[in-house]
Amino acid sequence: MVSFTPNEEQEMLVGTIRRYAAEFQKQAHENDERGSISHDLILKGWEIGLLPASIPEAWGGFGDYSAVTNVLAMEELAYGDLAAAIKLIVPSLFALPVLWHGTDEQKARFLPLFCEEKPYPSTAAFIEARIQFDPLEMATTATADGDSYILNGEKAYVPLAEGAEWMIVYARDTESGSVDGYLVELNTAEGLNLERREKLMGINALDTYRVKLNQVRVGTGCKIGGETGTHFQDILNHSYVGLAAMAVGVARASHEYALEYSKNRIQFGKPIATKQAIAFMQAESRIEVDAARLMVWDAAWQIDAGKSENDITKAAYLAKHYADEAVLFVTDNGVQTLGGHGFIREYPVERYLRNGRGFPMFTGLALA
Repeated sequence: MVSFTPNEEQEMLVGTIRRYAAEFQKQAHENDERGSISHDLILKGWEIGLLPASIPEAWGGFGDYSAVTNVLAMEELAYGDLAAAIKLIVPSLFALPVLWHGTDEQKARFLPLFCEEKPYPSTAAFIEARIQFDPLEMATTATADGDSYILNGEKAYVPLAEGAEWMIVYARDTESGSVDGYLVELNTAEGLNLERREKLMGINALDTYRVKLNQVRVGTGCKIGGETGTHFQDILNHSYVGLAAMAVGVARASHEYALEYSKNRIQFGKPIATKQAIAFMQAESRIEVDAARLMVWDAAWQIDAGKSENDITKAAYLAKHYADEAVLFVTDNGVQTLGGHGFIREYPVERYLRNGRGFPMFTGLALA
């Protein structure tokens, strides 16, 4: 029998993150309006050590990677605020692929950088702004040229690109057709241009950028995994699971806020929670939150248990697809529960809905 009961260490971590997330939940509206998040707040979250706890001692960390532990953490972080959660975990977008599939030289060079007191300025360029974007059919290309690769293409939603020192660019090899990650040093990469900051419907407190690559040359040693390659499907599966966990967090935040509101909102002498339409709406929302969470936990458990790639791919994709639908359903119910107040920006349900709408497009912005 599979048990999803968190162990004592995981319960302690969840409790710590829950207390931390409560701090930036209080600031979420102001951060969203201002379009930025306090650096000190992110540093405080970094001190929890979520990423170093996934890196073995041999590379400067103090733990072993666990997908289940990470999804527990991501749900709590996104429950506080999705933009702040993604900003906190952006270094993981660089460190974890190197941990999973990097060469020994790549691990020795980069992983210790992510075990310091401050997050190392790095990011990853994954998403492409085009109709029916398929991660397995990247338009961004990598062409072998002697002892180098030439990268060409355009990426969107690249978080914290301005100020980053290193970036993983995912591109399709024009010869083999495989998708791999390439380590690019931004300060020295000729032909790499950051466009102005994007204006998005949601996650307004997180700065994301378009990145254009025009004949960007990197050495063959910058291909994650070297000749073996990056094993892209594995990274895609981790992304699906991580994002699904965050979707659960956003859905849960919306549901709990709307439920509490319905208990305290009095109309015609009774709380609106006693109205059948509202009660059914909230019950259905709770079902969706719990169902999505179980699918996320199952996919994460399969990763930790070393199940076959086919099994993991199926579980991860289904969890992501279900969570994408669930977060839209629940956050829309949240807005409806508040009625006219749900359309006012001072109430968080409209932000939950805007953020929730982005999950189908956020592939690559989280890894679990």
